[in-house]
This record gives sequence, structure tokens and C-alpha cells, in this order.
Amino acid sequence: MVSVKKRTFFATLGYFSSVTILLSFIYWFLKNEGFSEKNFLIASVMVLILAAGWGYIIATHLLAPKAELDANLSQLSSEILHELNIPLSTIKANTTLLKKRSEDEKTMKRLERIEASSLRLERLYKELVYSITKEINPVEKEQFSLKQLLQERIEVFESFDRNSLDLTIVDIQLKADKIGFEKIVDNLLMNAMKYSEKESQIDIAVQNNILSISDKGIGMDETQLLKIYERYYQVNSNLKGEGIGLALVKAYCDAEGIIIDIKSKKGQGTSVFLNLNKVVQL
Repeated sequence: MVSVKKRTFFATLGYFSSVTILLSFIYWFLKNEGFSEKNFLIASVMVLILAAGWGYIIATHLLAPKAELDANLSQLSSEILHELNIPLSTIKANTTLLKKRSEDEKTMKRLERIEASSLRLERLYKELVYSITKEINPVEKEQFSLKQLLQERIEVFESFDRNSLDLTIVDIQLKADKIGFEKIVDNLLMNAMKYSEKESQIDIAVQNNILSISDKGIGMDETQLLKIYERYYQVNSNLKGEGIGLALVKAYCDAEGIIIDIKSKKGQGTSVFLNLNKVVQL
């Protein structure tokens, strides 16, 4: 099967060749027949015929297969995700039932761990649905409470039993891609934890529609700050990670019109500022 890149290359080459041939024909025709209204109309008809023919070829050989592929991928993804959701729902339902019937402390702790893992799986399931949907169709924006979202994410990160998280916020309503926003908050909090001592506090605040996440970690110098948005770049290569977190954060912010600013000093910590004015719902 010919790849999309090859089809695109051949289509471009064919288009370029056809335009070259057409221009040569027009030059030859007008040179021999002379310029007149009649000759100009004949040349114009030739251009339209070629444009229509080539447009049909592009539509049938490039756009149509892509649309069919997107439709098939969407259907396949829906079926797989539906099948994944069934055992996940079963685990949650049975865990809840067992917790009601059990009084043994050890059993309860085990059930709580299973429940926490199922919640994590549910979160990953939603993110997978989101990622696949985003690749096929535009994600609809929704209105949500920033305070509630941050409290939910903080609760998740507190379960890691690492840094303490301090939230200072007056609630505001945002209208944006909510799951995408949750993912950038997760990335920023994960970075703050990764590059900080476990005992240090991470401060989260919102003031004048600017969300800030600050840590007292290893920080960065000016050279490192210039590279932080590069895909696969890591400040400390010894730590686990793929180096794509801030690249994804930047891409999301650019798409939503959120201005991101990062200030950092080596050995003193890092602060990330997100200007949310473009997504605040008044």
C-alpha cells in the first residue's frame, strides 16, 4: 500500500508537471494564434478542465482515503474503549460491594488499594478517549471551576505521599478543553515534585487570573530556560521522564491562547505562570 507521504509527493509532482505543461501550451497557443478574446477564452477553458480533473484526482486519492481511515479508526477506537470500560466498571462495582461486606482491617486496606488503582485506570481510560478523539475531531470546550479542578488534582498528587501542596485561590470559571487543562496541571505539578526535595512545599495560587505553580527545587539557569520547551529535553537526564511534558504544556497553551511564563534560578526553584485571561468565563 502506498503511504500518505508517497501519495502526497506524487500528487505534488503531478500537479507541478500539469501546471508546467499547461503554461507551455498557453504560451505556444497564444504565440501562434495571437492574443484575442476568443483565444483567451479557449485557454481559460483548458485551465478549468485541468483544474477540475486534478481536483477530482486529489479528492479521490488523498482526501477520501484519509476520511475513510479516520472513520474506521474512530469506530475501532470506540469499540475497544467500550470493551475496556466494561471490566473497569465491574472492578469498581465489586470493590464497592466487598467494602460494604468486609470488616477486616487488612482486607479493607487491600480493597482501598484496588479501588485507588481502578480510579487511576479510569483516569487513564478517559485520557485515552480524549487523546484519540482529539486526533480525529476538535475537542469541545466546556465551562468548569478552576478551584474544583485544582483541588481534585491536588488530592490525586497528595496520595503519592511526597511534597505538601498549598493552594491559595479565589475561584474563577474557565471555558476551555478541560481534560487538556487537567493534563497540563498534572505535568506542571509532576515537574515541581520531580525536581524538588520531598520535604519542600509546592505553592499553587491564582491572582488576577494568573495561575502560578512554584517549587523550591533545583531550578534552572538561563541556558536551560531557553531549551525547556524543546521536545525530549530534560533538565536532569538522571530522573525518570520522557522530556515531553513542557512541550505538551506549551502546545496546549498556544492552542487555547494562554500565555505561559517560567521564571527560575539555579538552586532556588522554579515558578510557572499561566495567564488565563483568554479562557476566563465572565
